[in-house]
Amino acid sequence: MSVPVALVGNPRPASRTLTAAVAAAEAVGRRTGHDGPPRVVDLSELAPLLLTGPSPQVEAALETVAGAGVLVVASPTYKATYTGLLKVFLDRLPPGALSRTVALPLLVMGDPRHALAVELHLRPVLAELGAQVPTPGLALLESQIPDLETALAGWADRVAPQVAATPRERAEI
Repeated sequence: MSVPVALVGNPRPASRTLTAAVAAAEAVGRRTGHDGPPRVVDLSELAPLLLTGPSPQVEAALETVAGAGVLVVASPTYKATYTGLLKVFLDRLPPGALSRTVALPLLVMGDPRHALAVELHLRPVLAELGAQVPTPGLALLESQIPDLETALAGWADRVAPQVAATPRERAEI
C-alpha cells in the first residue's frame, strides 16, 4: 500500500484543515504500516490555476490524487458542505479516477450541527469518483484541533482495518 495522500480543500494557506488532514493521514498511516509523512495536495497553492487553462502543477496534483491508495479528503465546512475550491478540483478528475483508492472524508466545522455534512455531501462525490469510502467519515470540530491526537484516535482505529483490507475485501464493505 502506498503512502497516504492528504487533499486539502481550504483556500487559506497553513489552515487548521491542513493540520487536521495531515494528522488524520498520519494516524491512519501508522495503523496501516506507514510511519512517514503523507503526501500533501494543498489546494490553497493551486487555487489561482484551477480555473485557467492547462497547468503542470494542477495536472501533477490530479495524478497524485488519482494514484493514491489512501486519500484523506479534507475541507472546512462552508454553507453546510465542503468548499467550492475542493469541488472545482474534484470536478477535474475523470469518472472512475478514484476506483483504486480508499478515500476518507474529513470536514472541519465550527458547529456540531454540521456533522452530517461529511456523510451527506462529501462521501457521495468521492463514491461517484469510484472511491471506496469506509465508515465513518470524520466530522471534526474546530475546538478539537488543539488535541488532534485524542480526536483522531478512535476514528483512525475504526477506519484503519477497512483501509488495510485487500481490494477484493474492500469491494464487499
